[in-house]
Amino acid sequence: MPAALEVPNNVARDIPPPLELECLKALWTMGEGNVKDVRRALAANRNLAYTTVMTVLDRLARKGGVARRKVGRSFVYAPVLRRENLRRLAIRDLVNRFFDGSEDALVDYLRNGHFSPAVAENVDDEVRLDAALL
Repeated sequence: MPAALEVPNNVARDIPPPLELECLKALWTMGEGNVKDVRRALAANRNLAYTTVMTVLDRLARKGGVARRKVGRSFVYAPVLRRENLRRLAIRDLVNRFFDGSEDALVDYLRNGHFSPAVAENVDDEVRLDAALL
């Protein structure tokens, strides 16, 4: 495993802001949906206005994070950004910002972290799997 990642400084900007990410999560689960569908999926955690969800999805479409097609009078949205790609970006950002670019430091932290005994037993296995993503 390499000691450090070389990642451009703008990686954090490539990670969608929280509300955009929530909309993407809903679309990843559904596969595709219109504003009403996404709003309904988000309703369990957030009570957002229809126009707010519409604006967020429009912003994601302009950025290339989702594709949309016209169906009747509304748009149907589908995710373009892949969950796995965003996870990799987020891990790289975490490693660079909190572990001085060292993947080994992140792995050591996870191995020596303060986890419940049940989680601690699985950390080594999970770290090996997640390290393959880096």
